[in-house]
Amino acid sequence: MRLNQLVWAMLLGVSGAVVTAGANQAATEAPPAPACRVAQTADFTADGKGGAQAWSKAEWQPLSPRAAGGSPYATRFKMLYSASGLYVLMDGEDRALTATFKEDFLDLWTEDVFEFFLWPDERYPVYFEYEISPLGFELPILVPNVGGQFYGWRPWHYEGARKTQKAVTVRGGPPASGASITGWTAEVFVPWDLLKPLGNVPPQRGTKWRANVYRMDYDGGRTASWNWAPVRGTFHQPDKFGTLVFE
Repeated sequence: MRLNQLVWAMLLGVSGAVVTAGANQAATEAPPAPACRVAQTADFTADGKGGAQAWSKAEWQPLSPRAAGGSPYATRFKMLYSASGLYVLMDGEDRALTATFKEDFLDLWTEDVFEFFLWPDERYPVYFEYEISPLGFELPILVPNVGGQFYGWRPWHYEGARKTQKAVTVRGGPPASGASITGWTAEVFVPWDLLKPLGNVPPQRGTKWRANVYRMDYDGGRTASWNWAPVRGTFHQPDKFGTLVFE
């Protein structure tokens, strides 16, 4: 009896260890990449507040802090598309405006910023990256990413019908560097004419693109970041992007 009891105890111990290991592995596995359905709309003018009635068709998508115990500021986005381009609305709580750049095409990610990445055609390792600051300055670039080596290029002839439309609103304070605020919103229109070199543009009903949305914030000298689809380390991990489904 003692031998049988010992054998059973050993078997139960091994079984418990396997179950525990499986649970721990499941807990450390990354959650599935999110998906967002993008409704179609007639064109409208971006006001930086999301004031257009068309936005009622779109549901807010939350961004999550990238670090455990990260900033509690709620951050979210919406998207719509029209016959001429893609609309992106991004909104976040904040307490201090950390932004000093007063030109486009600077290193905006080193200060408060919203970002989104669009990868329309997975056959090619090239995607579009867009950043916008709370002062309304932008960084639109095309990013070739081959084997984890990524480089940004300015869109060629970024003018006329190829240029984005953008507007920003700061809440609870002035749009000035160092100001105390309660949050800010950015609204961006990206014309298909700008994205056509990437392929699979413009999207049709049922088209799927890979994409991600990010935020960086620097309150009190501390860096905080958020993402829609979870990534670790660099933001430039297109294989981990979420999916946009155009309706």
